[in-house]
Amino acid sequence: MRNEAEGTPELLSFLAMKIVSQNSRSSVWHLLALFTIVFWGTSFVSTKVLLGYDFSAVQIFTFRFVVTYLILLLACHRKFRCENFKHELILFVCGVTGCTLYFGTENTALTLSSSSNVSLIVCTNPLLIMIFGGIIYKTERLCKRQVLGCLVTFVGMVLVVLNGKFVLKVSPLGDFLAFGSALVWTIYSLVIKKLNGVYSTLFITRKVFFYGMLTSLPIMLLEKSPIPWSNFALPVVSLNFLCLTVFSSLFGYLIWNKVLKQLGTVLASNYIYAIPLVTIITAVVALSERITFLGVVGAFAIVAGMVLAEMKKK
Repeated sequence: MRNEAEGTPELLSFLAMKIVSQNSRSSVWHLLALFTIVFWGTSFVSTKVLLGYDFSAVQIFTFRFVVTYLILLLACHRKFRCENFKHELILFVCGVTGCTLYFGTENTALTLSSSSNVSLIVCTNPLLIMIFGGIIYKTERLCKRQVLGCLVTFVGMVLVVLNGKFVLKVSPLGDFLAFGSALVWTIYSLVIKKLNGVYSTLFITRKVFFYGMLTSLPIMLLEKSPIPWSNFALPVVSLNFLCLTVFSSLFGYLIWNKVLKQLGTVLASNYIYAIPLVTIITAVVALSERITFLGVVGAFAIVAGMVLAEMKKK
């Protein structure tokens, strides 16, 4: 099993090399999408570490939003308002769905249901995006080969999430919240597309985190959980918060919002299937967890499906 785990990280390199050979112009955006998924995949491990240092789930994502917004504000502070109320409302919806509701429902689901259930249900959102994206936007409709690639990747994701453990315990409320998390991210991905050509990615991302911060702060205050301020002095806490804020939130959302514009919402969202793969690799390295043979098979299926989905119809 150890040899299988050690060889699994090479899949990411293989995927990157394969994508580059397809189209030199679009390959940059595929690589950036891959880097974003790496950021987000490792964030689950960082969150798990911080939960072990007495931070609540709400405190973790609220601090992420606040710090990320302040950094973006320093980088983009000349323009504060959208051109009209409709655009402002769209970005408010994006902030609530893509930040507060997404992390709120997902983290709460993890306290009520197993991580396998939550990961499996949350990672169905590319399927939801593929279905609704094709209905709402004609330009987002995929050819048969790309649909097949998405389905193969989905099967691979299931194998990676289960990692050889084919027992899922049903938790109605937790599973419902997990599906809600997938649904709100679908809404975020499809709604933000409307403004990608109107404002800069930096401005859009800053506004998204502004409304995420604005709606998550009251939740944290109402929670009334003591904040372990002294733990920020611990290197492990500071490092993991740095990873969550700078890489997962700041770079992650900036790059992802740009990738959605360049690759299209449906095709770009197919990369989300690789998040469990990155998470399990990180867990093997950082937490000494084990990956099974079926997990490795699933990893290869994810790579094969993503390469297949990337091939455009000629």
